[in-house]
Amino acid sequence: MSLRSKMAAVVGKTVYLTVQKLTKGGSSFPGRVALKLDPAVLQEISRNYEVIIVTGTNGKTVTSALMHNVLKQAHPDTISNSTGANMLQGITSTFLKNYQPSRKEKRVAILEVDEASLTSITKYVKPRAMVFTNVFRDQLDRYGEVYTTLKLMVDGANLTPETTLFVNGDAPIFHDMAVKNPVVYFGFDLEKGEAQEAQTNATATLCPHCKKPLKYNFITYNNLGDYYCASCEYKRPELTYRLNEVTRLTDQEADVQIDDEPYHLTVGGLYNSYNALSAYAIGREFGLTTAQIKTGLVLDQAVFGRQEAVQVGTKRVHVILVKNPVGFNQAIETIGLHDEAFSLFLLMNNHYADGIDVSWIWDVNFEKLAEMPIPNYNVGGERYYDLGVRLNVAGIPEEEIGVVQLSMA
Repeated sequence: MSLRSKMAAVVGKTVYLTVQKLTKGGSSFPGRVALKLDPAVLQEISRNYEVIIVTGTNGKTVTSALMHNVLKQAHPDTISNSTGANMLQGITSTFLKNYQPSRKEKRVAILEVDEASLTSITKYVKPRAMVFTNVFRDQLDRYGEVYTTLKLMVDGANLTPETTLFVNGDAPIFHDMAVKNPVVYFGFDLEKGEAQEAQTNATATLCPHCKKPLKYNFITYNNLGDYYCASCEYKRPELTYRLNEVTRLTDQEADVQIDDEPYHLTVGGLYNSYNALSAYAIGREFGLTTAQIKTGLVLDQAVFGRQEAVQVGTKRVHVILVKNPVGFNQAIETIGLHDEAFSLFLLMNNHYADGIDVSWIWDVNFEKLAEMPIPNYNVGGERYYDLGVRLNVAGIPEEEIGVVQLSMA
C-alpha cells in the first residue's frame, strides 16, 4: 500500500470509529474523508477480498442480505454494506469499517451497488462475481429510461471483463448485452402455458432484432418470464440455475423448488423468490453444500424496510419500501396474500435520494387495493396529497382516506 493510501485508510478508519462513538449514523462520511485524501484508496483497502457486487433496479438489499447469510455458512467473516449506503463513499466506508492492515487472509465482501455508481466502483474493485437483478423504470430524474440504466451496468461490467456475471435470464433487456464477461443465467423454469404478451406498460418487451412484441410461455411479473419472438429466433437464453416451482407463497414466507430441491424462504412475495434464486446461484459458485444454502436462505432477522415487522404499542406494523411502479405493484400483490384484515398507511417523500418526480405513482395498480378488505387507509409524508388523490381515483372514497401530515425528512 502506498503511503498516501495508507494515510487515507488510517484517517478514514479513525473517522469511522469517532463517528460510531459520537453518533448512530454517518455511514458514508468516513469514506468521503478517505477519498478526499486518496481517490484510489478503495483499490488498496479492498485488495484482500473476494468481492461480489449486486446491482439492478429492484431487489439489491434483500439479495445482498440473503447472499450474506448464505456465504457466512462457510465464510463467517463475510462483510457487506448492510446499511444500504451503496454509492462510492458508502462502499469505501464499508471497507474502512473492516480495515485491518495486518490481516493477510482473504475475506468475502458482498456489496450492494447503485447502478449509476457501478463504474466508480469497478474502476478500482475487480469482483469475482456480479449479479444483475433486473432493470425497470425508476427515478427517471436520476436514471432516465431503462436502456440508460442498462448502459451504466454494462459499462461497469466492461471495466472488469474477468468478472463472471450472474444475470436474471427472465429479463429480456439482459439478453445480447455487449459485454466481454462470462455470463451465467438464472430464472424460473415453470410449466409452459398458452402464448401470451406482456401488459402494455411492461418494460422493454420488444424483440431487439425485429422490433416485434415478445411472446411468453409464462410471465412471472411485468416483463419477466420465458420469452421468445414469434417472428425470428430470438428467445430466452439457456438457464444454469432454475426455480422449478413455487409450492407455497404468503406475504412473509415461501416454499420453492430450486434445481428440483425444496427450499424454505423467510421472505414473501414472488419477487423475493428471484432474490433467493440469485443468492442460491452465488452459493453454488462458492462451493456451498445444499444444506448450507438451505440454512442461509432462512434469514435470522428482517432486512430494514423490506417486510420488516415493528411493534408499535399493541399494533404489529409491517414495513415495505417501494420506489417505482413495478416494485409497488409487487408489494400490492404481496400484501394481498395476507390472511387477516389490516390497515394501510402510505408514506411518500420526494427528496433527491427518493426520486424528485412522483408521477410514477399513476403507473401503480392502486385499483387492486380498492378491491381488498382494508378497513382504514391513511396517507402521509411530504407528498401525502398526491397519494390521497391517486387512492381516490382508484375508487377509494375521499372520506375513507385519513391524512397524517408528517415530515419524513
